[in-house]
Amino acid sequence: MLESGRRKTVVRWVLLGLFVALVVYGHIWYRNRHDWFDLGIYRQAVNWWLDGHDLYDYTKPDDTQGQLGFTYPPFGALVLVPFAVLPWLGAVILYSVITIAAVAVTTYWLLAPEARRKGWELPFALVLALTVISTLEPIRENYTFGQINMVLVVLILADLLVLLPRGSRWAGVLIGLAAAIKLTPAIFIVYLLLSRRYRAGLTAIVSAAVASLVALAIGPRASIDFWTDALWKGEGLGNAAYTFNQSFYGMLARLTEPHEPNRLIWAGLVLLALGFGLWRARAAALAGDEVVGLTITGIVGCLVSPITWVHHIYWFVPAMIVLAAVRRRAWLAGVIAVTVGLGLVSWFEQGLPLDPWSHGVQGFIIKNWYLLLMVALLFALPIRSDSRVEPGLASTSEPATVR
Repeated sequence: MLESGRRKTVVRWVLLGLFVALVVYGHIWYRNRHDWFDLGIYRQAVNWWLDGHDLYDYTKPDDTQGQLGFTYPPFGALVLVPFAVLPWLGAVILYSVITIAAVAVTTYWLLAPEARRKGWELPFALVLALTVISTLEPIRENYTFGQINMVLVVLILADLLVLLPRGSRWAGVLIGLAAAIKLTPAIFIVYLLLSRRYRAGLTAIVSAAVASLVALAIGPRASIDFWTDALWKGEGLGNAAYTFNQSFYGMLARLTEPHEPNRLIWAGLVLLALGFGLWRARAAALAGDEVVGLTITGIVGCLVSPITWVHHIYWFVPAMIVLAAVRRRAWLAGVIAVTVGLGLVSWFEQGLPLDPWSHGVQGFIIKNWYLLLMVALLFALPIRSDSRVEPGLASTSEPATVR
């Protein structure tokens, strides 16, 4: 029996090694097709600012998106200064180390409690998960574009999965910093308050305010420009009708192109997503299922934002891990892995017109596939009771029940 068990272990690791090799070959074939494009924009915009120009006057012409500019708050520009002052190779190396480490650490935080609860071999599960996750279009494109989203994810998950479970008085600080770097993580402050973590929520608000005041002190003109003008104009974000924009607004923009979407319809969809999604997120948090709560909150943020590029949708990752651990819903994790890993949206949209009906119903579904998948996850993600597990600690709870 012992020898048979060892043989099975060896076979499993050999098969995993072959799978890893296949994925590595796929990455080599795919190459870095975007050449850290957004990282380049960050560097150019921040250097433009450091040279004495108005930060939000920076623009870069783009054949697909029109005019691109710096769209983050001024504190985000301060965080990006190290990438701007380093030579290009140094900036790429620093970015790569931070991003790869962020993916590995956040995957461990999400996976370790599930592995202990389900009796999975953690090293094997971690290698398998990281290999699959590396193929997902949001993760792959996040890296090849040079986006800072994984930095924000680390800050959010560190607060929710590390500091909060330990009762740290600093819980909320990191979410506040994430919201000061880029506005969309502010939805997690709402999540904290709705789930009755009032101290952490107020700490996040204070943290975001202090970071913004630091930016105001260092760059007063940029701060005034952003909060009074650039934020409300929404310029430099790109073409909202572009298929890579998988938010409600993006779907409506494709339906009405070349005209503006109906703002009342958009507002209605936003209110529905906020109401239902945050209600479910709150229920998950109060039941002790933090991972489902934060996943739903992240999905809601993607749906309601005017611009949600494919590389913003990190939240497929925790959704897959949760679903893989629930036997009767594991098939949905497979659907996410296959369709998102293959980049169904981007492969199908190459060379096609913006009109979502250009290939009939099939074209509409595929061009909005990630959006439809996110909406499905709002309903399909299970809320599991008895799932409170602190990162790094063995679980002593019974298997989680699903509601």
